[in-house]
Amino acid sequence: MSRRRFLGVTGAGVAAAATAPAWLPRVTFAKDHRGAQREVIVVVFLRGGADGLSMCIPYQEQAYYAARPNLSVPRPDSNSPNRAFDLDGVFGLNPSLAPLMPLFRDGRLLIVHAAGSPDTSRSHFEAMRLMEVARPETVTNNGWLTRHQAEVAPVNPGSTLRAIGLNDSVPRSLLGETHALAIPTPGSFSLAGDPVTQALRLNAIQSSYFQCSDPPKRYALNTLHTMNVLSELDVDSYEPEGGAVYPSNQNGLALRSAAALIKAQVGAEVIAMDIAVRTWDTHQLGGTPMATEMRNMADCLAAFAADMFVDDAPPFTLVVMSEFGRSLIENASYGTDHGRGGVMWVMGSAVAGGRVTTIWPGLAYEQLYDHRDLQVTIDYRDILAEILQTKLGNDRLDLVFPGFTPTFRGVYAP
Repeated sequence: MSRRRFLGVTGAGVAAAATAPAWLPRVTFAKDHRGAQREVIVVVFLRGGADGLSMCIPYQEQAYYAARPNLSVPRPDSNSPNRAFDLDGVFGLNPSLAPLMPLFRDGRLLIVHAAGSPDTSRSHFEAMRLMEVARPETVTNNGWLTRHQAEVAPVNPGSTLRAIGLNDSVPRSLLGETHALAIPTPGSFSLAGDPVTQALRLNAIQSSYFQCSDPPKRYALNTLHTMNVLSELDVDSYEPEGGAVYPSNQNGLALRSAAALIKAQVGAEVIAMDIAVRTWDTHQLGGTPMATEMRNMADCLAAFAADMFVDDAPPFTLVVMSEFGRSLIENASYGTDHGRGGVMWVMGSAVAGGRVTTIWPGLAYEQLYDHRDLQVTIDYRDILAEILQTKLGNDRLDLVFPGFTPTFRGVYAP
């Protein structure tokens, strides 16, 4: 289905506007509402602790090669077929990430090195929790994306798709957001059971919850409304643009769905998801599993970029992060262990890309955290805060990231 047909898929069109319910997706009237579209943020999490030193190689650091005799990526000027792609004379891109190189050259991809959280936990679960909550309290009932949305008026107040988790569960960053929904497969988001009786069961559920009080009533009715919206959109029939070919796995399906939802202009403002074939936690035989993860990520992001960098596509910023990096020194199992500093990726048409931004701490023994890990010199909240204020219109960063004063790092061109 072409994008023009997709935007008119509900069929009733403008003639139905007078009788359409308030939550009917903007896709029906996309032409009339396109001017109100706010930039969408797509947040991708690499769970497990992605090895930033294998993704963006500091090939001028001899300490990198000394610490990783089996895992290091050859310099760009070597004769190895597995050599890195030169980025700026200092850093190189892993060859498994080759599909991202054109985006970097075109200035649409920014790499942020030695980035991470001030928290020093080496526990996946604690580090992920603290990064997605993004506030110093040990106990909290909301995530940073939830607090962001609380401070910015919705573009479409009637939309039930303002915050979407394209996973099996809502991520912690959207914890406490009453409108956030986990929709792992938008094309088949419906009640389980016999399709013949689905309409009757939907009506029964709606009638039952309509008598309840909030929040159960709101959760249930929002979910039912969303089912109707997604049924009308028919995301499975969406045809990507720009020659984009998404991987035929759950990650590719999720980003394809993200592109469809953004283009449909149904009120989506925040889309969160994970990318992994298995895990980024590469303790053993790190070279091969890491290459698989990187290639999958690169294929997914490159397809999304081709699909979204087309005329008239709504604006977006995609940011990729992980809870921590990996140890500089490879372990006895030819893998790496939990570390500190890692890499963030930012993609978008307005991004000041084509560069690696960092405050490089060095890899000498005395420069490492605990004498083993890349130091964190750029707080990940600096990047998120700049995105939220510059492109999503949030001036209350003090409420989104309590107790933290961000330093903008030039994510966007002036």
